[in-house]
Amino acid sequence: MATSALNPLSFNTAAKRSSWPTSKKFKSLLFSPDGIPVIMSCKMGILNSGFYSSLLPSSSCKMIPLSSFNHRLRQYPLGLGTSGSHQSGQFDLSGVSKGGKGKRRSFVYVKSLVDVDKVVESSGSFVGFEGSRTYDAIVIGSGIGGLVAATQLAVKGAKVLVLEKYVIPGGSSGFYERDGYKFDVGSSVMFGFSDKGNLNLITQALAAVGCKIDVIPDPTTVHFHLPDDLSVQVHREYSDFVAEIVHKFPHEKEGILNFYGECWKIFNSLDSLELKSLEEPIYLFGQFFKKPIECLTLAYYLPQNAGDIARKFIKDPQLLSFIDAEVLCDRHFGGINYPVGGVGEIAKSLAKGLVKKGSEILYKANVTNIIVNNGKAVGVKLSDGRKFYARTIISNATRWDTFGKLLEKKNLPKEEENFQKAYVKAPSFLSIHVGIKAEILPPDTDCHHFVLEDDWKNLENSYGSIFLSIPTVLDSSLAPEGRHILHIFTTSSIEDWEGLSRKDYEAKKELVADKIITRLEKKLFPGLKSAIVFKEVGTPKTHRRYLARDSGTYGPMPRNTPKGLLGMPFNTTGIDGLYCVGDSCFPGQGVIAVAFSGVMCAHRVGADLGLERKSPVLDAALLRLLGWLRTLA
Repeated sequence: MATSALNPLSFNTAAKRSSWPTSKKFKSLLFSPDGIPVIMSCKMGILNSGFYSSLLPSSSCKMIPLSSFNHRLRQYPLGLGTSGSHQSGQFDLSGVSKGGKGKRRSFVYVKSLVDVDKVVESSGSFVGFEGSRTYDAIVIGSGIGGLVAATQLAVKGAKVLVLEKYVIPGGSSGFYERDGYKFDVGSSVMFGFSDKGNLNLITQALAAVGCKIDVIPDPTTVHFHLPDDLSVQVHREYSDFVAEIVHKFPHEKEGILNFYGECWKIFNSLDSLELKSLEEPIYLFGQFFKKPIECLTLAYYLPQNAGDIARKFIKDPQLLSFIDAEVLCDRHFGGINYPVGGVGEIAKSLAKGLVKKGSEILYKANVTNIIVNNGKAVGVKLSDGRKFYARTIISNATRWDTFGKLLEKKNLPKEEENFQKAYVKAPSFLSIHVGIKAEILPPDTDCHHFVLEDDWKNLENSYGSIFLSIPTVLDSSLAPEGRHILHIFTTSSIEDWEGLSRKDYEAKKELVADKIITRLEKKLFPGLKSAIVFKEVGTPKTHRRYLARDSGTYGPMPRNTPKGLLGMPFNTTGIDGLYCVGDSCFPGQGVIAVAFSGVMCAHRVGADLGLERKSPVLDAALLRLLGWLRTLA
C-alpha cells in the first residue's frame, strides 16, 4: 500500500468496510512518529463506499488503561486506503484526559496516495518507528545494489525497510523528467538482461519479486572514436567484433584470438556458477565440489588484471590502449539491452516488487547516523529525528560516507583503514543532459559512443575522454516527437568546482559544457550546437548533493597497480551487524557489478539472520583468510 503521509501512524487494512458499522469506538494506545504514546477514542465515519480499513491498531501497538493516560493527542496524517485510490475518510479522534473529565476533539483528514510511484510505499500494515517494530534489515539507500539486496532478503522471508533520501528509487540508476524529456541519471549501457546463464542478474532480481521489464536490444555496445582516427564498433555478436579488431590489427590476429580466448575462459567459469556470497563457506565449498575446475580457474585469475593478461599475447601499443579502455566478454553473452521507459524502470520495478513481498520503502528519509550499541549496529537515525531499528543494517552509501559520516570516523575499523590506504576515491563526472532536434543525427547513429580524440595519455585526465549515450535511438518515447536525448559524461574532480561564487560556478558550468559539446560537434555531429533545444549541466557537486556520494565519487580506485580485485572489500565490515553494498564493494562499478554485490550481500546477511545455512566456525576461518588475502593487494 502507498500513502501520502511521510510519517503515517499504523493501522491494519485487512477488513472490508461493509463488515463494520458506520460508527464504532476503540480505545487503544498508538505510537506517534517520535515515539510518544497516544491514547484515543476513535469514532469512524466513512465518506466513500468500498473504503478498506479496520481502524484496529497494528499488532505492534500496546493497550493501556485510560486512567494512565495524561498526554495531549498529537495530530499526524494517517495512512489509510488502497493503493492508487483517491478515497478520503474523516475521523473524529477524542483525546481523553486523566480521570475522564474532559475531551478535546480534533479532526484528521485522511487521503490515500494517488500515485504509487510518487511518495511512500509500504506493505500496508505499518511503518516501524522508535519503540515500535524492529526489522530484520534496514537498507540505507535505494541504488541498484541496495534494492537487489533488499528484494533478495525479502524473498527469503526477511522484513526489510529501505530508506531513501530522494523522492524516487534508483540513485545513479534513477531518472528525472524535464520539459517532456525523461533522462537517465547515470549510464544507459545495461548488462544483465540476458535470458540465459547465471550473470543475467537484473533479469533474475526482477523475476524473484514477480517483475519483468521489456527491453530493446542494442546492436552496437559502444562505438569507440580514438586517436589516430581509430574507429571501433563493439558489435553485439562476438564474431563480428573479433572480425573488426582483426581487420584493424591483422598482425595481431593470433594474439587477439588468444587473449579473448582467455577472457571467455574466465567468463564461462563465472557464468557456470550459482552466484552467492564469497564470504559464506558452505556455498563456496558446495560450488567447489560441483565445479572444481571452474573455481580453480577463477581463483587463478582473480589476482590478475585484464591489461596484464593482454600483454602476454599482444604487443601493439595502440591495441593494448584500446583494451585498457574497453569492457569485455559479458557484453557479448546476451548483449546490451535497454529497458523500455528508461533505466529508472529497473529501480521502480524492484521497489514495487519489494512491497509485494511484504517489506517497505520510505522516501525523503535522510539517514544521518548509524546507531551502534555495544559494538553492534542496531538502527539508524534520520535527519528529522526519527529512529528505526533492525537486526542488521546494510549501507548502500559509499564506504567513505558510511565510515566517515554515518559513523564517527574516530572509530574506523582496521579493515577500513587498510582499504582507504590501498584505494582512493575515483573522480566524479560532469554530466550534460541535452535535448536536440532529431534531424541533426545521421541515419543509423549508434546509441553509445566513447570519444578520445588526440592522445592516449588523456584517457585518465579530467575532461580527457567523453562518453555519450543517445537512448532515444532505441526508445523514442523518452523525448518529445522530433527530438533526441544526448547524455554526455566526462570525468571531473570536485576540487575543480569548490570555492566558487554562485555566479562563477554557473559561468564555469556553461564554459566547460560548451567545450565538451564543441568537441562532439567537431568529431561526430556537425551543427550540433544549433540543434540544442534543452540543456542541463551537473557537476561533481550535483552528484554529491542529490546522490549522497562523498565528493561525487563513483567508487574506489587503486592507489597503485592493483592485483586484480583482491583488495576490494566484500559486504561484511568490522562492525557487527553492519554490511556494505554497492560500487565501493567487490566487484566494483557498473550496474551488473552492484547487482552482484547485492546478491552476495543478501546471501551473507540471510545466513547471519538464520535464513540460510551457516557454520560459525567456518565463517570465522574464511573471513580471516579473506582479510589476509586483502593485505596482499
